[in-house]
Amino acid sequence: MKKLTLFFLTLLLGFSSIYKSNAQANDDIFSMALTGDAIITRKLSVYNEPPFLEMIKIIRSADVAFTNFEMLLHDYEPYPMHKSGGTYMRAEPSMAKELIWAGFDIVSTANNHTGDYGSEGMRLTLKYLNDYGLVNAGAGESLEEAREAKFIETSKARVALISCASTFPDHSRAGTSRGDTNARPGLSPLRFESEFIITKNHFENIKKLKKAIDPFKFSKEDKNSLTKINFSGRNYKVGSVNEVITKTNKKDLKEIERVVKSSIYMADYTIVTIHAHESNQKKSVPAKFLIEFSRKMIDAGADVVVGHGPHVLRGVEIYKGKPIFYSLANFMFQNETLLRVPEENYAKYNLGSEAQINDWNSKRYANDTRGFPTEREIWESVIAVPKWNKGNLFKIELYPITLGFGKKRTIRGRPMLANKVLSKKIIDDLAERSKPFGTKVEFKDGIGVINIVN
Repeated sequence: MKKLTLFFLTLLLGFSSIYKSNAQANDDIFSMALTGDAIITRKLSVYNEPPFLEMIKIIRSADVAFTNFEMLLHDYEPYPMHKSGGTYMRAEPSMAKELIWAGFDIVSTANNHTGDYGSEGMRLTLKYLNDYGLVNAGAGESLEEAREAKFIETSKARVALISCASTFPDHSRAGTSRGDTNARPGLSPLRFESEFIITKNHFENIKKLKKAIDPFKFSKEDKNSLTKINFSGRNYKVGSVNEVITKTNKKDLKEIERVVKSSIYMADYTIVTIHAHESNQKKSVPAKFLIEFSRKMIDAGADVVVGHGPHVLRGVEIYKGKPIFYSLANFMFQNETLLRVPEENYAKYNLGSEAQINDWNSKRYANDTRGFPTEREIWESVIAVPKWNKGNLFKIELYPITLGFGKKRTIRGRPMLANKVLSKKIIDDLAERSKPFGTKVEFKDGIGVINIVN
């Protein structure tokens, strides 16, 4: 009897030892699920296709999951502003609950749609996100509040989220106060300056054009200048090739750097995200100021930088052993099932009061023969899953997803894992766009893999 008891005790201790070693191994690994823009107008939780549920499992399996919340939540209490970020975004407040169902914990709120319905629309959105428990950063009642890091507690680590945008209507930009006026609610901005480098021949043509169109502003300085001229709000400079050089606004950069340098002492991992449409000739190539900004964030101590905004994938850079995702494209793209848009949108296409929302969609995209419905890469993306072992990044897994290119309006826009053929195409595209940054992306077992050499 004693021998039997000893046998079972030994067996139990063995199982306990195995469980403990596995638990310790799992505790050493920390993972994030990172996605791009979430433009959500319809429920997620009602669907059950295997490729969709497998994708949801990936998000839920991560220790923390992020998306850019490019949506406003309200019941049309606020009025639309005179200018939007492109489309006046709005969804049912319960859509926040759908993202939580999918496994998301943290979202950014700084993007070109933050101010579509003014400060009240922003306030309601933040209220619903907070009420449902989605940690959010990037917008607030003042510039200081919009800039600040927000934190989420997990069983393994504390994570900071810092969010900003370079693409926005100017009324969306948050402001500060000297104490004698109220601060302006809005988003955390990263402004930038552009300099247009053009060849001598183009320079002389602009000079002639400025003199012909606006002779009163064609000064003696313009007449005598051989290398510089300002025309129609742009600074032109003579160079050997035509290019646009962009640089970050130093004030904005320093302010965001200070927040990052503070947050790294209050969190185990710090995520910086930026919403940026700006490109360098092609949508898939980030503007130069974005490269400057992202590297500065890593220099300040951030563990990962996540870009979103252009609706297409951009390359991945491993800078000083840390990942920069220049754009994770779209995660959800349901802008065609908005319930309402304001009169300005109808007027743009000469649609009268009898027009319905479908008429506007059809006119906007010419019955799906132009714009987003015709651009395949808008509907292709990845879920990026970086993994750390005891705080050291060792691998990034990239799960290809499809948003239903070519499908009808009631279907497209919702993501699910891509099939093998499309998965290879998506990863091949991403690998090609990552080459200029010296990053090697391998296609292995149906996903993209970046192995980190420390």
